[in-house]
Amino acid sequence: MIDLYHKISKDASKNITQLYSTSFSLGIKLLDNSIHNAIYSIYGFVRLADEIVDTFHDYPKAEMLKEFKIDTHKAIKRKISVNPVLHSFQMVVNKYSIDLDLIDKFLQSMEQDLNDIHYSNSDYKEYIVGSAEVVGLMCLKVFVNGDDNLYSNLEEPARRLGAAFQKINFLRDVKADYQVLGRTYFPGVDLEKFTHAEKLKIELDIQDDFENALKGIVKLPSSSRLGVYVAYRYYFTLFKKIKKISSDRLLEERIRVTNSKKLFITFESVFQNRFNWI
Repeated sequence: MIDLYHKISKDASKNITQLYSTSFSLGIKLLDNSIHNAIYSIYGFVRLADEIVDTFHDYPKAEMLKEFKIDTHKAIKRKISVNPVLHSFQMVVNKYSIDLDLIDKFLQSMEQDLNDIHYSNSDYKEYIVGSAEVVGLMCLKVFVNGDDNLYSNLEEPARRLGAAFQKINFLRDVKADYQVLGRTYFPGVDLEKFTHAEKLKIELDIQDDFENALKGIVKLPSSSRLGVYVAYRYYFTLFKKIKKISSDRLLEERIRVTNSKKLFITFESVFQNRFNWI
């Protein structure tokens, strides 16, 4: 009967992914069927930790995150957990030999979100590593399926893609992060006086991340290339929309890509991939 629990656990992570992120869910569907559950499980774990710090405001968040970290390590060591999301995650960690250091760095970045922090350049870079780059590396472990040489070659592009995604999230969500959660991620930026020059500097940094990330995407195995490329295209389209608007407007509304545009990107990417035009 343990197989039924495995399935229930995987389904829990899949449901979390589909309910929280339509874009990420669409990208996963374009991966090979053999790795769907693994990526759902990674997202479910990340989402659960993120929810603790972002939405559990009426509860002891620091205590709950500490317990979540302890339970994560126990699940990985025991190879089972009564928490279905942690159970599905530990299966992926153990199957694909995901480094515990990547997991701890992610959880450390979640701990940083428990406090109002004005980030220095070094703090900002450390947060990006923990909140985004290591998540990309967890997924890369699944994509390369034990090929350590390929993992080493694609590690830097994977980091840069995760960093680009996170920085765009910061720009997209700057209104909510600042006005609701009291967070200011960009070092040296006063959001009460967010200038065009400051926005442009951030955008140039993101552009550099995207250019380096694409060099790795084209080298991914066929089982993951299309799904990752579509996610890249989604975010790059969002990035182009953000670039066109003023810094003031970012503090007034949340910029998004329409579902019809996402659908067009998906079909176009499938066509490009079929003819090796990525």
